[in-house]
Formats: sequence, structure tokens, C-alpha cells
Amino acid sequence: MDPGFLIASPQLRDPNFNRAVVLLVHHDARGALGVVINREHTVRLGDVVTAAKAGARARRAVLKGGPVEPGAGFVIFRGKTEEGWEIPPNICVSGSKERMEALLRGGEEFFLCLGYAGWGPGQLEQEVETGSWVYSEASPTLVFECPLADRYDRALALIGVSAQELWMNPVDE
Repeated sequence: MDPGFLIASPQLRDPNFNRAVVLLVHHDARGALGVVINREHTVRLGDVVTAAKAGARARRAVLKGGPVEPGAGFVIFRGKTEEGWEIPPNICVSGSKERMEALLRGGEEFFLCLGYAGWGPGQLEQEVETGSWVYSEASPTLVFECPLADRYDRALALIGVSAQELWMNPVDE
């Protein structure tokens, strides 16, 4: 499965992923990694970096990237990267502290995610096959311009359905 969006089936009951949109950044025979892009964390950017570095963004929400390693940070930004992942078209994800500091200094738009979603070998394929997730190509507009509250419905719209029209039989988790 290529990098893109994993959209939780409306019937998925796992509280970590109910109505979640996951930006899948890596997938191979050893497993998969992604970050949830539509969950606001209680943490603010100023809680993670010094207020001097965060500046006017100090009160900005951090995203709850997933239940695995909740202290691990990932930045989502536009452009190119050599230390992370590039998801076409024009979405980058990096776990580099230096990248986040450079984005702060440059005044560039980015999202910080704490934690991530991870799947072991074959696990994601099984969850997709049994109806827990649907896949869509990634959209920079959805990531960078769409309000968090609208991202789930807009992600489903990318594949031409609404939550009311999609009926899957997800695995009980």
C-alpha cells in the first residue's frame, strides 16, 4: 500500500481510531507507520518547545498522532525532506527535532504530532481486508487547509462517499 490516507470505517469502535484519518507514511513487509491528522491533543506547541521558539504559535494545538509512543514527535510540512518521508503530492513527515526547529525559525506552516499509529507485518493488510480502514491518496489541501473537525468527512469525500453511505464490517478491537 502506498503512502496516503487510511480512513477509519464508521463502524470501527476502537476509541483510538474512531473517525480517524491517518496519514500513512511508511508501509512494507515489516509493517506500517502513520500519524492521525484529525485529533487535537490537550498539549499546546508552547508546552513542547520554549515559548521563545514557538513565538505566536505557542498556543497552537498539537495533534494526537496515535497511541504508540505518545512522547515521540513528528512534524508534517510541505516541501522536501531527506530525514523523513515524502508523501506525494507535497507532504513531508519527519521525526527530526532539528527539522521542527528549522520550521519554527523559518515561520513555515507545519503540524506537530505526538505519538503514532503502527502495525506489525501483515496487520494493516488484514485490517483493510476485514473493513476497518479504507484507503485514499493523500491530499495536501486536506492536511494543510481543512479544519480538523472537517477532515474525516472531507477524506471520505475524496473517495466519493459519506459516513452514512459507507458500511464496513471492521474487526472488533
